[in-house]
Amino acid sequence: MEECQIKLFGLSANHELAEAVADELHQPLSQIDIKRFADGEIYERVLESVRGDDIYIVAPIAEEVNDGFMEIMIAVDALRRASAAHINVVIPYFGYARQDRKAKSREPITAKMVASLLEMDGIDRVLAVDLHADQLQGFFDIPVDHLQAAPLLSDYFYRRNMLENLVVVSPDHTGAGRARKFADLVNAPWGVVNDNVAMTTPESPDAIVGEVAGRRAIIVDDIVDTGRRVQMTARALRANGATDVFVVATHAVLSGDSAQRLAADENISHYIFTDTLLMPEAKQSAKFTRLSVAPLLADAIVRIHENRPLDILLKSRNNPDAKL
Repeated sequence: MEECQIKLFGLSANHELAEAVADELHQPLSQIDIKRFADGEIYERVLESVRGDDIYIVAPIAEEVNDGFMEIMIAVDALRRASAAHINVVIPYFGYARQDRKAKSREPITAKMVASLLEMDGIDRVLAVDLHADQLQGFFDIPVDHLQAAPLLSDYFYRRNMLENLVVVSPDHTGAGRARKFADLVNAPWGVVNDNVAMTTPESPDAIVGEVAGRRAIIVDDIVDTGRRVQMTARALRANGATDVFVVATHAVLSGDSAQRLAADENISHYIFTDTLLMPEAKQSAKFTRLSVAPLLADAIVRIHENRPLDILLKSRNNPDAKL
């Protein structure tokens, strides 16, 4: 990839991914000093001139979620005051995205608040990967480029010639659209788990809408946090005759002891995640495969900088006719 005349910054959250994107762009990360006062207050200072430059900050709103968000806000403020021409924020994982609607009385819509605060801070564009819900793009009044990891994740099955006798399953009805799109990528049927039934009687035929008996099942989700939902789904799939169960998810949050619990689950053969979030060594397992989104992000950054369309990035190399 040819060198792109931009400046790229990585913050504390998943600095490894920022470095990988910089490697793909064949340029170093620009320097920023990040410190914390004794009370946890965050201090940041940009260590080089950015006057008139196009800036890309690569940082998920993740890990220590509130600190991750504040680091982005403070970095943007510093860059804007240093006369950067454009400030683009690459958010591989958009924390607070699950709070995207008002489902009960007196609830906030926190995802909208986060979007408003980022805009108020002076950013020019957001580049995100697999937002929890598509409508989050409408929470911004600036350009939002929404990349999808499904083509990358589906490559795992193509490379291993694991395309026969598949079924793609959503762990609940809200993810049915995501499962349908992934099923198109691997040319497989799809189904949905009735989580109300699967929770109490996983062996019931009513626990699953779709035919899974004698098939290799792929559970597709965007986020795996506690992992209990995919475990419940796997139990129902096995009880209804699935021969094998894989879990595919973009964002491996893996809170608490979930990584160890998922790795020990005998109902699930393997997990395929991306590296939008850092995975400490203590959470890693031989059952976990992580695919890097760095080439995808780097390609998107180049295309944005050169004012070229991004729609090619939404297509699978193996199945370009699939619609996402």
